[in-house]
Amino acid sequence: MALQTANANLSSLSFPSHTKRHTRTSNIRSCSRLKISASAAASPVASTSSRSIRLTYLEINSWIWDIGAVNILVDPILVGNLDFGAPWMFDGAKKFLRNFKIDDLPDLDCLLITQSLDDHCHIKTLTPLSKRNPDLPVIATPNAESILQPLFSNVTYLEPGEKTDLEGKGGAKVNICATAGPVLGPPWQRPENGYIVKPGENGLSLYYEPHCVYNEYFLENYRADVVITPVIKQLLPFFTLVSGQEDAIKLAKLLQAKLNAFRYIVPMRNGDLDAKGVLSSILSSVGTMEAFQEMLAREIPNAKLLQPTPGLPLEISYSSIS
Repeated sequence: MALQTANANLSSLSFPSHTKRHTRTSNIRSCSRLKISASAAASPVASTSSRSIRLTYLEINSWIWDIGAVNILVDPILVGNLDFGAPWMFDGAKKFLRNFKIDDLPDLDCLLITQSLDDHCHIKTLTPLSKRNPDLPVIATPNAESILQPLFSNVTYLEPGEKTDLEGKGGAKVNICATAGPVLGPPWQRPENGYIVKPGENGLSLYYEPHCVYNEYFLENYRADVVITPVIKQLLPFFTLVSGQEDAIKLAKLLQAKLNAFRYIVPMRNGDLDAKGVLSSILSSVGTMEAFQEMLAREIPNAKLLQPTPGLPLEISYSSIS
């Protein structure tokens, strides 16, 4: 469940200055003329080849990505529930992976953080994770610096448009570019991050932003072959917390590679929790997976919806078309 904006309205947020590292200026472009196939893999730990990616959904906003043999942990919530420090307001428990713990993680090459609030930068998870692996490379929004700085010693903060190269333990490399996500609070505040991840010049690129909130003008220069996004809207009275449905269709069109006839959409169910508390009684959902699939078939006929099963890797492999 994503409650960033609601939480921001309850308490003021301030973000310290930061040092930019590993910035780049060129755009990411996806590889053209790819033939893609997808299947559920059997093991969440084994590494993929450089010609495939493996996505394991851990519920809420949490993922393990194996991209080009580089293991990336994304927005992890692995200790306790999601409660934003105020369980009377909201207390959300995972439905399926309640027994998946930090010790169950594979060897990691990177921790990737999209946003600064608790459903992405979960202090109850990050504290023991940092003790287990204090030198783990971290790539994050600068908005999360006050949380991450005391925990991890190797953090790269990316503003939207900045990018960095990440090298895995086996020598494989991926490029990670930050994109503009939602603004939490006043409009002059720095936006949170989405990311485009790509393993080399001939790799399959992936886009991720967990609210389906994006800057259309910014994304005009970017392409992605796999789009991970919410497709079901989450609403408070008179306010959209998480977008989806037609906005997810528009996102996929923006990121569509012009010479690539295939497109994969991997939908998130980040509002699918066992929840209690004051906010849970006034939260509502708009749209269904079936409605989105019908819309996708009509608007982007060559796209395919790949629904992840929590805890089971979804493997997407490809080969070049001669």
